[in-house]
Amino acid sequence: MAKLWEKGYDLDPIVEQFSVGRDPELDRALVAADAMASVAHARMLAAVGLLEAEEADALIVVLWAIAREGAAGVFRIRRSDEDVHTAIEARLIQDVGDAGKRIHTGRSRNDQVLVALRLYQREALLSITDYGLQLASLLIERAATERESLMPGRTHLQIAMPSTFGLWLAAWAEQLLDDLQLLDTCSALVDRSPLGSAASYGVPLPLDREYVAGELGFAAVHNNVLAVQLSRGALDAQLVGALTGVATTLGRMAQDLMLFALPELGYVKLPEAFCTGSSIMPQKRNPDLLELMRSRAAVIDGWATQLRGVVRGLPSGYNRDLQDSKEATLRGLSAVIEELQLATKLVGELEIDRDRMRAALSPEVFATDHAYNLVREGVPFREAYRRAAEQYADLPLPDLQQVVSQRTATGAPGNLNLSAATTRIEQLSATVDERRQRHNDAIERCLGGLIPLVDGALVAS
Repeated sequence: MAKLWEKGYDLDPIVEQFSVGRDPELDRALVAADAMASVAHARMLAAVGLLEAEEADALIVVLWAIAREGAAGVFRIRRSDEDVHTAIEARLIQDVGDAGKRIHTGRSRNDQVLVALRLYQREALLSITDYGLQLASLLIERAATERESLMPGRTHLQIAMPSTFGLWLAAWAEQLLDDLQLLDTCSALVDRSPLGSAASYGVPLPLDREYVAGELGFAAVHNNVLAVQLSRGALDAQLVGALTGVATTLGRMAQDLMLFALPELGYVKLPEAFCTGSSIMPQKRNPDLLELMRSRAAVIDGWATQLRGVVRGLPSGYNRDLQDSKEATLRGLSAVIEELQLATKLVGELEIDRDRMRAALSPEVFATDHAYNLVREGVPFREAYRRAAEQYADLPLPDLQQVVSQRTATGAPGNLNLSAATTRIEQLSATVDERRQRHNDAIERCLGGLIPLVDGALVAS
């Protein structure tokens, strides 16, 4: 099979090696998605009279087989193919003949790449949001149980004010929901069909872009054909930037847990199965998982920075620089799925030592409470602040449960208002369920049954 751009001459081998890059390896993840898009495109070509119905049917039979081979990891993409798109077209020509040579009608490799990536991204983002909502729900569930588990709150890492472990758990749930809400905006932008845009300027054929969008379960057509290509890399950068937000939240939560698990604090105990050992110190149980979650946020942010760098300063229309946007996008999706799965298991198995938390409530943590007790007696706050600074160390510890019950403002330790987060979870879940149903219906329609577009490994190492 010749390359999609073949004109009768050969590339210098070094140029070919450099320009093809890692596409043959990376594109293994996109086989099922590209086959699915090709089914919809073939049906559209037949519907507008550019392909015989029998030819479309014959192509679809082979595309279904290719999709299943891709999902099983056995579809072969050779370096001479350059990418998945050429490999699939070569297989169609081999199995179906001239009809395989017609499948590219009305398409450019540019919109082929985009639609395969968007189908893949759509499924990966659905999984990420599902896992994120599971983690947020678990955090809220545990927050309800630990709403009265007293502990010192900290600022600048120093003892600050009384708090509860329930407040801590619920805080990360709400922050994660903020991250998922931003990611949901990216999901909506991904949920538009780019097919029919070709190489940025459409084609002089009566393509039915709405038909294809409907077949593939997209919420809409990505309208302006030049804007479609402008979005490549740029939308990926926004998406991976939003993934960075999720990873940053997980990394910061991991940092807290490492501190809480220090022997000197002992607020929590990490599950043994989540800790590694030392090659030289027999007693060590290292929080490697948490350390890697902390660092992974920087790695994912590096991919977002790479994507922004690729598109920064590019002129309109397709430019080959955009090939370098694929790997960063796939790896970002992979990393966040893995992190959310691990974080959910960790939070579910985390052991909490309420006695150690309560024992850490030294007199200084109640200094602000003492100041406000003076305010209730009519002392101006600035004077109460000064007196509390002088007196707190000599005061007996107050009634600890009363300390919590006095903090009744919305979202405070005595009034976590967990229903607010629960409502957000329900709303986002409903959006995800609608997208998931539309996505699965499209797979059933285009591939003859549910097969994963995103496998467990996501990206070949």
